[in-house]
Amino acid sequence: MSDLVIETSGLRKEFRTLRGDLRVAVQGLDLAVPGGGVHGFLGPNGSGKTTTIRMLLGLTRPTRGTMQLFGEQVPDRLPQVIGRVGAVVESPKFSPGFSGVLNLRLLADAIGAPRSRVDQAIATVQLDGREKDRYKSYSLGMKQRLAIAATLLKDPALLILDEPTNGLDPAGIREIRETVRGLGEAGVTVLLSSHILAEVQQVCTAATIIGNGRLLASGRVEDLLGSSTLHRVVVPDPARAAEALGRAGLTATVDGDAVRVEADDPARITQVLGDTGIWLSELTPLRPDLETVFLDLTRSEQLGGRP
Repeated sequence: MSDLVIETSGLRKEFRTLRGDLRVAVQGLDLAVPGGGVHGFLGPNGSGKTTTIRMLLGLTRPTRGTMQLFGEQVPDRLPQVIGRVGAVVESPKFSPGFSGVLNLRLLADAIGAPRSRVDQAIATVQLDGREKDRYKSYSLGMKQRLAIAATLLKDPALLILDEPTNGLDPAGIREIRETVRGLGEAGVTVLLSSHILAEVQQVCTAATIIGNGRLLASGRVEDLLGSSTLHRVVVPDPARAAEALGRAGLTATVDGDAVRVEADDPARITQVLGDTGIWLSELTPLRPDLETVFLDLTRSEQLGGRP
């Protein structure tokens, strides 16, 4: 049996615009999400992320291709697995005059979940102390955390979050980040759709990047970032250090109070500088961040045109 929680093959979604034009929102997408941890689902606005999620949840049907959740074909077998899936795709509807905890208790009663999960869910999303406040008094970040708490009432093995930090201020983004990280560490598989790359890099163990409905890259975040031969060296005299490194056959350029050096082995840098009598105070590998990888991939896709 596959250990993939989500798997799609050749997934495609077409629809007609109001003018009758054919548009392809998702094209030949092969998505593989293993169990455990937080998996980023990344792409520019309009790249097909939300459409893919809606197909997985049975909210719209694919034109062709196959989808599986927990090894079960969906949408045909969706009723058999939907109880293991929680999702926040659109703004949830809560009663503004009720407290957060009352909203969750009413929802737990409606879906047949034990009320004991309400307190657990509130603690998980760190709304302790504010659960008795009225929903209408909540900040946008608190409302998003309450929405996540609502999905946890089912005790899901898979949680799908579609752009959960949209419109949030830095404090709200941090709150959602901590909540998502905690869920991943607790064993829930989280599919996190987002375009805020700095946040994704801090919480995701793996990621899939799409553009124009196509798969561009997928894998562990550290593998997507790759290794770098570029290093930043801080020395008392950058110009002298760059000259010495250049004489040794290394590409070195002065960058303010430091030197950028291309070297497969950083020990070569320290050896050259030491032999010249230059002692460095810092040697840092300069790896690309996820945003750089994302922009490079999506820029190349844009140059290739839309499907």
